[in-house]
Amino acid sequence: MKQILSLISLFLSSVLQGQGLTEAIRLNQVGYYHHLPKVAVVAAPAQQNIFFVLDAVTADTVFKGRLSDERKSTNSSLTTRVIDFSAWQKEGRYYIDVPGVGKSYSFAIGKEVHRAVADALLKGFYFQRSDQSLDGRHAGKWKRAAGHPDTAVVIHPSAASALRPAGTVIASPGGWYDAGDYNKYIVNSGITMYTLLTAYEDFPAYYKKLNTQIPESNDSIPDLLNEVLYNLRWMLTMQDPKDGGVYHKCTNAGFDGMVMPGVTKAPRYVVQKSTAATLDFAAVTAQAARVFKLYNKELPGLADSCLSASRLAWNWAVGNPDVRYDQDQLNKRFSPPITTGAYGDRSLRDEWLWAAAELFATTKQKAFFDTIVKHRSDPVVLPSWAAVGMLAYYTLARHQLALPSYARATVAAMEDSIMRKANQLADNYKKTAFYTTMGLSQRDFVWGSSAVAANAGILLLQAYQFTRQQKYLEAALSNADYLLGRNATGYCFVTGFGTRSPRHPHHRPSVADGVADPVPGLLAGGPNPGRQDSCDYPFTEPETAYTDLDCSYASNEIAINWNAPAVYLLHALEAIPASITLRKNNSR
Repeated sequence: MKQILSLISLFLSSVLQGQGLTEAIRLNQVGYYHHLPKVAVVAAPAQQNIFFVLDAVTADTVFKGRLSDERKSTNSSLTTRVIDFSAWQKEGRYYIDVPGVGKSYSFAIGKEVHRAVADALLKGFYFQRSDQSLDGRHAGKWKRAAGHPDTAVVIHPSAASALRPAGTVIASPGGWYDAGDYNKYIVNSGITMYTLLTAYEDFPAYYKKLNTQIPESNDSIPDLLNEVLYNLRWMLTMQDPKDGGVYHKCTNAGFDGMVMPGVTKAPRYVVQKSTAATLDFAAVTAQAARVFKLYNKELPGLADSCLSASRLAWNWAVGNPDVRYDQDQLNKRFSPPITTGAYGDRSLRDEWLWAAAELFATTKQKAFFDTIVKHRSDPVVLPSWAAVGMLAYYTLARHQLALPSYARATVAAMEDSIMRKANQLADNYKKTAFYTTMGLSQRDFVWGSSAVAANAGILLLQAYQFTRQQKYLEAALSNADYLLGRNATGYCFVTGFGTRSPRHPHHRPSVADGVADPVPGLLAGGPNPGRQDSCDYPFTEPETAYTDLDCSYASNEIAINWNAPAVYLLHALEAIPASITLRKNNSR
């Protein structure tokens, strides 16, 4: 059925192409929910103040309205006018015609319009699996051989200890390739795993019914958790069982070329234990213990093992509170030099807060709460791999009714902070050029800006689940629209979806597999005016600095920590309309 719908979409787009198709009308190229706002923007001068919505099959006009006044973007030289057709709610396939500008790409209106793209984003993790062959049944034309078994990983001199000296060989198989490269990083796995586990904690009933056609789909564990398990088991191998410290990453000394997994046979290393990696590990394993305790029958002993590993990591961090990963300094002392992704973190206060919060939510032990109080006044920002403090707020607010009474006032203040930040977004986005919370600040456009949009959506959905106020749901939806095409670039940033999506992501399998289409369900990084890759960018302003070239690791790479919040956001939008369960009452 999906193939048939795809063919219909391609046919309709080709018909429109010959009838004045324009890229100037920016919209959600996947579709709109019939009962929620439906907004597009036109980023070109319009001769008239009207627009028309037409049936994509019959070309009959079904709705007409007036364009908004002009809006000057604060993030580029673009001027836009808003197209609001929220009043039209009939399911079907449509396009927009703006006289003097042209016709938009076709799009759907329906009930589950984001289900396919949300499923693909989750399945994107399957395509990132290390040490596993992807068969044609599950991977289709993107099938490939296994690569990087990591059964003989070398202890790098920077990671040496008395009981595991340099050159010791350990096994560290499985896990996800981090991004467009073939290395595996604990710090970036931290926020990624949290986001996926949190999606399950917020919507357990929904995820139990989800089938994404991965090899484990027919067992008794939800697909989301099966995918998490694949990386969790790798993470557990990254802890030194002798002392509890966690190696920062499992990596080649340098990046592989643009080849398929397993083609290169360069040595693999685990590199220096770090406090950031160890605290991120402690947080993830404490959360995993809480979630997988619900599956003790299917996975006997896993939850207990995770909690033991978390405590051991915490104790190592207490004894090593400020061991930072500084790759430049490391390379001055040890050989071979390591030149892959550093994920170095200059501040560890947020890691302490997050790890303490997860352990407190799981164990209810006051010692962890004391650390939370110590860091309660630290500033928190929208989450990223280097800023995880807000994750503590989400976790404690979610579980506050199950926490000891002495924690209630502190957690209530944290919930208030979440709400203040959500209100800053929800109360102001309708005035922006692209009618989205993304871009309320130029600081949104950084390396991985697509994840900024998705994480802002998660923040707003936390607020919605506290209050059930529609304004937060609609504001979160605006960022889904951004990711799927209502943005200054005109791209739907998810590979394989929409009419205009990335064809050349910085992703080694997509470059090297000989398949014309990129691996589907991967979220491109998005506009990044830093342009650290020195590729050719047709536009360079903050919200337009994007190029669909595989050399562009600064704007067109993919990464697990970008896919994860998009998974949460788009699946939550599917789950919430049918959900009447408050977030604080989660159960298996």
